Amino acid sequence: ASSFARMFVQVCLYFYCKCLWRCLKFVVRKLTGQCELQRICYNTKPGAARTMKIEASLKGSKSKRLQTSVNVHPDAIEKTIDDIMELKRINPDINPQLGVSLQACLLQIVGYRNLIAEVEKLRREPYDSENPQHEEMLLKLWKCLKPDSPLKARISKQWCEIGFQGDDPKTDFRGMGLLGLYNLVYFAEWDTEIAQQVLTDSLHPKYSQLSKAEWEKKKFDKAIGYSFAIVGINITDLAYNLLVSGALKTHFYNVAPEAPTLTHFQQTFCYLMHEFHKFWIDEDPLDIMEFNRVREKFYRRILRQLQNPEMALCPHFAASESLINM
Repeated sequence: ASSFARMFVQVCLYFYCKCLWRCLKFVVRKLTGQCELQRICYNTKPGAARTMKIEASLKGSKSKRLQTSVNVHPDAIEKTIDDIMELKRINPDINPQLGVSLQACLLQIVGYRNLIAEVEKLRREPYDSENPQHEEMLLKLWKCLKPDSPLKARISKQWCEIGFQGDDPKTDFRGMGLLGLYNLVYFAEWDTEIAQQVLTDSLHPKYSQLSKAEWEKKKFDKAIGYSFAIVGINITDLAYNLLVSGALKTHFYNVAPEAPTLTHFQQTFCYLMHEFHKFWIDEDPLDIMEFNRVREKFYRRILRQLQNPEMALCPHFAASESLINM
């Protein structure tokens, strides 16, 4: 009986709040002469705060046409904007900026959904050693990270030097498929200097960027390394979870003026690799068995940062300079 009563109260509260919210919106529109979409666009600066409010408003609308507008094809966005303006009885000639703002927001919203699909497709595609393109990418990873050390054979213990578990890296890509390889190659190719430095530091962390006296002062003598490639695949999984959960909307809506792309995702991976490396050194784990603890702590820190609507993960690597200036 008590559980039924609680359920009844919750249902009543839900409908009460829903009705109250709709009444409030009606009153505000009458007082301001503007619909909710207009108020958001006119009173919120461009970026994640505006786009996320627009997204919530469209999804929460009682109109099916507005609800489905966040799922249209990119080519249909202009027509969708016209439909929204017509449905909301907004004169586009009097409100030209509104259409521009809504279009930018919808491009980001639809683009984020499409990016998830693109990333998911790569994640589901297994590494195929019979595919020459896959093999070419894998060899490119080696050449970028170890340009002065030729690979003696395709199947070789040398792969352990860049952090793979055995003599054939293909087995390590099972969890993240081609996505893990794509990210590692991007990092190594476009942020070569930093990627090589992180690789070196991961092999000898107690000498990374700190003098021997500083290490002794900080008592980092027990600092240990990690497997660069395996951690890269693990950080790919972390970035994938941030994307699919929607946590990366804050970052992408702030840095991508239109639709976020795979390049944005890969640059985010570069940032996460760089930041995780510094975080690992600061945590000074006793052994590699602490990896999951450190990774989870790092993940929670990134999540907290992304809860801020003003947040853009500040990249400090060369590959992001073009995006920062967009």
